[in-house]
Amino acid sequence: MGDIPLSFQNLLELRFLTLRSNQLSGEIPSLLGRLTQLIDVDLSFNQFHGAIPSTIFQLQDLYSLNLNSNNLSGTVELGRFSEAKSLIIIGLSSNKLSVIVESLIFDQYTALGLGSCNLNHFPESLLFQDYLFFLDLSYNNISGQVPEWFLDVSNKNLRHLNLSGNFLTSFAQEPLFFMWENLVVADLRFNELEGSIPIPHPEMWYYFISNNKLSGEISPLICNLRSIQMIDLSYNNLTGFLPQCLSNLSGTLEVMSLQSNNFVGRIPNLNGNFCALSMIDLSCNKLHGPLPRSLRNCDNLEFLNIGNNQIKDVFPSWLGSLLNLKVLILRYNRFHGLIGESTKRVEFPALQIIDLSQNIFSGSLPSGYFKHWTAMKAFETNLSSYIGDAIKRAWIFSSDATFDYSMRVIAKGIQMNYSKIQRYLTLIDLSSNNFSGAIPEAIGSLKQLKLLNLSNNILVGSLPPFLANLTNLEALDLSQNQLLGEIPQELTQLTSLAVINVSYNRLTGPIPLLRQFATFENNSYKGNLGLCGTPLSRKCRDPKGSPPLTPTSEKDQDLGSAMELDWKIVCMGYASGLVIGVVLGNCLITRRRAQNLVKNFGRSKQRRRK
Repeated sequence: MGDIPLSFQNLLELRFLTLRSNQLSGEIPSLLGRLTQLIDVDLSFNQFHGAIPSTIFQLQDLYSLNLNSNNLSGTVELGRFSEAKSLIIIGLSSNKLSVIVESLIFDQYTALGLGSCNLNHFPESLLFQDYLFFLDLSYNNISGQVPEWFLDVSNKNLRHLNLSGNFLTSFAQEPLFFMWENLVVADLRFNELEGSIPIPHPEMWYYFISNNKLSGEISPLICNLRSIQMIDLSYNNLTGFLPQCLSNLSGTLEVMSLQSNNFVGRIPNLNGNFCALSMIDLSCNKLHGPLPRSLRNCDNLEFLNIGNNQIKDVFPSWLGSLLNLKVLILRYNRFHGLIGESTKRVEFPALQIIDLSQNIFSGSLPSGYFKHWTAMKAFETNLSSYIGDAIKRAWIFSSDATFDYSMRVIAKGIQMNYSKIQRYLTLIDLSSNNFSGAIPEAIGSLKQLKLLNLSNNILVGSLPPFLANLTNLEALDLSQNQLLGEIPQELTQLTSLAVINVSYNRLTGPIPLLRQFATFENNSYKGNLGLCGTPLSRKCRDPKGSPPLTPTSEKDQDLGSAMELDWKIVCMGYASGLVIGVVLGNCLITRRRAQNLVKNFGRSKQRRRK
């Protein structure tokens, strides 16, 4: 951190200077212009500010200059680099620069990083760049149609193209076939592209075109991508069936992200016994049928999200043999039946996030599985790493062109967007099913659990004191069940707890006031007729709390049950209190048992009149 020391000016024979990915700050010193032997300078991913010193433009032997991802400002005319006769690689992306590129006709470059450089059109001088292998024009203000001439820019050499984060609407040709025969990375995300999916060259490795307005079906020509490793078509308006030939790509494909489209039909079975997939996201479509059993061949699978579809199946216990599976999201489908007991010694040992909410599971909570989820028991020491970090990155020069596992979560009463998923995040959401019985003691062994949602089931018994073992718990939702008894004082030991919701149960007695419980509001406890004390308006009869309030007649019991809400979660988008789960919908609908309420209210009025 800090400034580049003045003593660097004495390194007159220095040729390579790489200080990337530090916390260096201040202005880039003009003294670098004294180091006339420099041929490679990399100051990217730091905190330098101010203008680029003019002395750098005079380094005649310099062939590579990477200043990406700093806070540099000012106007830069690329023609000023003409004095550096050997310069062929320039990286200026992700700063606060305004770059003028018209003079490119006089120079030849192999790599140009011009992302976030306030460009508002495709520079026509690019047409004279015949040797470009890397071109980054991302996050500028380029709008409208991609001109036809641009498709010929360095068509023999271009390997990496990033046009993401602009306002592009279409290509001059429809359907479009990329003619860059050596292009292996294409990033067109976050534009306004309409029409069908452009067809990349068969040698493509990484193809990203999510967050656009593309429509129509996936062309079977996509299946000719014999070297594809990552494909992201998510957040478009694509329709039709998933081509069966997609399964032919599983030998090379590591990431398949197709969520938030309108695909229908069954998920294709994978061909062969080898599967390289480590991430599959098919959520927010209209897929039906069972999960293909061929997924058990994906030994590297870390992330599987099938949420918000119409999948009809039993719990996929056969996925438990996947030793790397960390995220399993099956929410809002038609999974049904008993989960049953774990049949093997090792079941989902790496699992950190599981969301089975809004299905039709029944029976007891899967205590046998809780015992084997060792990743929710062990402390994660590397707090700066993310799930999916092991995925190979193809970008050596562009700061914005990355791919990360992501999800949106409603937790602690707010929507939380995880553009990356921290390795220490642990989450269980089994809400809105038909689970019954008591909360099993095995769940108390998951000591690294952060978020737990068992709401809207038919759980009975007392609120167990062993939940106090979950010392890292930040959010707990047990609402809409039939839990009895008092809130254990032991739960006040949960000093990380930010949100609790035990509303609409049959709890009784005084509400604890120690530590975190002194911060919780009325909504955390409503619908429990026997609870008393702060923050409720109902006072306890003595310092030790009032005796349990129990209905004295069948009519009173009817009145009490009428006050309970019959919740039906159709699709998750917001919640009162805590609802945990990947956000795949819009609304939370509740309905009261209105007829019973009116009926009992009428009876009550009659008694008063008499």
